Parts: sequence; C-alpha cells; structure tokens
Amino acid sequence: MASSDVHVRICEQEILKYDLEIKALIQDITECTGPQSKLTELNADVKKSFHNLRLRIQDFEQMALEQDKESEKQAMMVQVEGHRKQMLSNQTVWRKANLASKLSIDNMEKQALLNGADSAVRQRKMTKEGLAQTTSDITENLMSISRMMAQQVQQSEETMTSLATSSRTIQETNDEFKTMTGTIQLGRKLITKYNRRELTDKLLIFLALALFLATVLYILKKRLFPFL
Repeated sequence: MASSDVHVRICEQEILKYDLEIKALIQDITECTGPQSKLTELNADVKKSFHNLRLRIQDFEQMALEQDKESEKQAMMVQVEGHRKQMLSNQTVWRKANLASKLSIDNMEKQALLNGADSAVRQRKMTKEGLAQTTSDITENLMSISRMMAQQVQQSEETMTSLATSSRTIQETNDEFKTMTGTIQLGRKLITKYNRRELTDKLLIFLALALFLATVLYILKKRLFPFL
C-alpha cells in the first residue's frame, strides 16, 4: 500500500511538472518575435509536453481505478477530472497564443520586406496609421493572452483547493463510517451475548422444573404405591 502511495505522489508531481512546462512554453510562444522556424520548434515542444501530460493523467486514472477503498478512488477520480479540464484549458490558450504570434511574425516579415524595398510606392502604402493599428492589435492580443493565462493560473489554484477540500470531506466521512461500523459490531456482540444468556437461563429453569416434577412423582409413588 505504501508503494502504491509513492507511485501516486510521483505521478501527481509529473503531471504538475508537465502542466508548468506547457504554461512556460505558451508564454515563450506569446513573446516569440520570429522567425517562423523558432515558432515551429516551440509548438513541437508544446505537443510533446501535451502528449506526456496526457499519458500521465491516464496512468493516474488507472491508479485510481485500482484503489481498494471507494473513498480514495472517488477522490482520485475527482483529481483526474480536474487535470483533464486544466489540460483542455491550456490547449485553448495555446491555440490563441500561437495564432497571435503567427500574425505578429507575418506582420513583422511584411514590414521588413517593405522597409528593404526600393519602391517608394510600397512605402507610401504602409502609412503610420496602419503601422500603429497593427501594433495596437498585436499588443491587445498579447495582453488578452496574458490575462487569460493569469486566469488559468488562478483557476488551477482554485481547482487544487477544491480537490483538497473534497479529499478531506471524503476522508472524514470514511472515518465516521468506520466509527459507526465499530459501534454496530459492538452492539451485535452484546445482543448475541444476551441471547445466549437468555437461552441458558431457560434451559436451567426447564431442568429445575423437570427435577422438581420427578421428585414429586417419586414421593407420590412411594406413598401411594409402596409395594411397587
């Protein structure tokens, strides 16, 4: 049982490690300024971390199903559900960060091409207002992603707090059930003991009555039929 608890804790630590890795990679994608090959490399790392995280969650779920106590099984299944929700939330943030970063890199590459061109016509098309609007849009997207990541971190903390509270409640309920079970077993032993004692008392009374009747019959026989 102790070995099983160690495996469970190791699995939980690895799930937390991959979750933090994914969040850090998403932050790197948000701050990525190019080139596209760098963004592609970061996305490959994110996919690998998601794959590892998914496997560890599956391992944790299997450990939950193998628990002997129903209370521990239910508490671990609640944690599994929380980990999966957090993973789906990270995937949503990752897609948005990836899209914003791609747009930012595309705009910067276009700007570099325009700056390097000799044609004055192309330079006039990219007005200061357009550049300002593009920069504003990119900044707004990055700020939105940052806020979303902050909300995800807060939700993760709330989820972990909720899981801890649920685990304590289930454990307390299990302890109460154990106490009630002990009381019921003690009552059952007392009732069995009293039933046995009652049966013994009845048997003794029956034997005493039989002895009494036998004595009376013997006396009557001697007095009424002395010749027998």
